[in-house]
Amino acid sequence: MNKNTLTAFVLMALVVFGFMAYENYARREQMAEQVVLDSIAQVEAQKEAKVRQKELEKKAEELADTLNPLFEARQGTASTTVIENELLRVTLSNKGGQLQKVELKDSTYKSREGGNVVLFDGHDQNMKLMLDGKTANIVTDELFFTPTDVTKDGVTMHLPIASGSLDIIYSLKPNAYILDMDVKATGLEGFFPSKTNEMQLEWTENMKQQEKGYDFENRYSTVTYRDTDGDTHELSVSGGDEEEDEFEEKVKWITYKTQFFSQVLIADAPVTVNTMSSAYLENGSGYLKTYKTTFAADFDTKGVKPTCFHLYLGPNKFSTLKENEKLVNSDDDLDLQSLVYMGWPIIKWINRFIFLYAFDFLTGLGLNMGIVLVLLTLIVKFLVFPLMKKSYIASANMRVLRPKMDEINAKYPKKEDAMLKQQEVMKLYSEYGVSPMGGCLPMLIQMPIWIALFNFIPNYIEMRGESFLWADDLSTYDDIINWGFNIWGIGDHLSLFCILWCFVTVFNSIITQRQQQYAMTPEQQQQMGMMKWMTYLMPIIFFFSFNSYSAGLNWYYFISGLVSILMMWFLRKTTDDDKLLRKLEKRHAERKANAGDKKKTSSIMERLQAMQEKQLEILKQQQEARDKK
Repeated sequence: MNKNTLTAFVLMALVVFGFMAYENYARREQMAEQVVLDSIAQVEAQKEAKVRQKELEKKAEELADTLNPLFEARQGTASTTVIENELLRVTLSNKGGQLQKVELKDSTYKSREGGNVVLFDGHDQNMKLMLDGKTANIVTDELFFTPTDVTKDGVTMHLPIASGSLDIIYSLKPNAYILDMDVKATGLEGFFPSKTNEMQLEWTENMKQQEKGYDFENRYSTVTYRDTDGDTHELSVSGGDEEEDEFEEKVKWITYKTQFFSQVLIADAPVTVNTMSSAYLENGSGYLKTYKTTFAADFDTKGVKPTCFHLYLGPNKFSTLKENEKLVNSDDDLDLQSLVYMGWPIIKWINRFIFLYAFDFLTGLGLNMGIVLVLLTLIVKFLVFPLMKKSYIASANMRVLRPKMDEINAKYPKKEDAMLKQQEVMKLYSEYGVSPMGGCLPMLIQMPIWIALFNFIPNYIEMRGESFLWADDLSTYDDIINWGFNIWGIGDHLSLFCILWCFVTVFNSIITQRQQQYAMTPEQQQQMGMMKWMTYLMPIIFFFSFNSYSAGLNWYYFISGLVSILMMWFLRKTTDDDKLLRKLEKRHAERKANAGDKKKTSSIMERLQAMQEKQLEILKQQQEARDKK
């Protein structure tokens, strides 16, 4: 084979192998492109499959909905129906067949803006009924009802279901704050399982802030309920941002309460509460708290007996609550008046049977509430004047005996003679028939009155909206200065009535301390030094709490303190110390003359003196024993 032939074979081989390599590369590129195309096609096919699946599912759901007996009830347009009587205007929504707005028509109660008080509006409140059926569950706030039998003061919210219906019948009682609410099934025996005998309810509401003071109104706003034993309970009104209780308890009524208004759900047959909660809402939001309660009520699926509720939608006024309770026709004592908080049991009875009637009588005279508080203060001070006089005379006795006490102090100047000095002082008190504690008991007796009015005045609704002097509303604080932002411990304002009360209280404390010092030895006065300063500081400390309290309460305390100062001045001016000393000396002589009379009952001071003598004898025996050792 020559050179040219070899070259030709090599070139031919290169061409063949080069062509084969090219063909292989082109084939791989083509396969790669095909793989990409196949992947895209596969993705598109998957997308189309998902779309078809969703369409099938949607058609299945639509088919299922059309078979659902509640299908038509889910379709509709929201509308409202208004019913009213002389005191209430109630707006009901066809969606859920429930209350949408409640307005108080009584011009006595005005909102902060000056219009009628609105307890709730729009989406503030939701009360849904829940019933489990065989093929579908009823949740009323998802369904559209049809208003039927509409009158001025009543309406039936009608919900067709299969061949039957569920009706919620509303009816306002004339000239009252009571709205009757009956739930009744008709022709639904086959819709529910045979064992169904109750329905679940969930009541949620954002409570509107009705008063100027957010913190003060929140203090008296809570969820309240009354159990079948006749006891009234409250969900905690203080603590954290949220309070929740879980329990299974039968109750007669449930109340969503603010300071001056309540919404009470009263059941003919007791309901079983499952959960109850209260959560604070932000200051400035226009709301106080969110209340939520879930409970179960008896329900007759055959419709023979409706489930009956009564809603009290009105003011927390004692007489109004009492009158409206009678309209419920309950065999039980519902005690709706307990919604007007009047304090602990003993204090509550003082308020119910004394101050409530006193306030109603005075306000019935047509007087301004500020003048009513002044008159009430004078009446109270007149009634306690004998106790105050007795307390003052006890201090005056100490004052006129002060020279004799100084003699005893001079006789026993050493600290180690403190027991002997105390014994001599007690002997002096016993001989003259006086007691350093004589002024304390009369003052303690007055404390229930002070506490009773502390609880009563902020909850007396007649204070609401009553102006006096510079205060435009005695039920809330009188802000003579308002700087518009919150300062810790003070708030966003200064209350002048609170400042005046604090000044009067400090002055009263100074007078009281001067009276008490006559009954103390120098050592006791030194020991009481810190207590004395605490007495002066307490009104200042109270200022940080009472600055946001009711102006009416601060006004009462100011007048009360001022009258106390005037009474103390009057007693000081009308008390003759020389005459009082002669009276004590006469008593001293009589006691000495009767010292041998064993039948005569000993005074408290004599018993205290005997106890101190016995204690001193024990100390002497212990000292003698130590000296022998």
